[in-house]
Amino acid sequence: MAVEDHIRALRTKHATIDKAILKETSRSLPDDGKVADWKREKLRIKDAIADLSRQQVM
Repeated sequence: MAVEDHIRALRTKHATIDKAILKETSRSLPDDGKVADWKREKLRIKDAIADLSRQQVM
């Protein structure tokens, strides 16, 4: 169950970052650097979720 818990936590973090990106980009002058950093973090999390999911299947 530990892997499933970790995946669930990563999905929650991914969703939180997604909300932050949406909030920032809706501003009149969004911080493009911050948005780019968050997008890279989202991709890193997505890759980690995929890796863990593959391990879980094996």
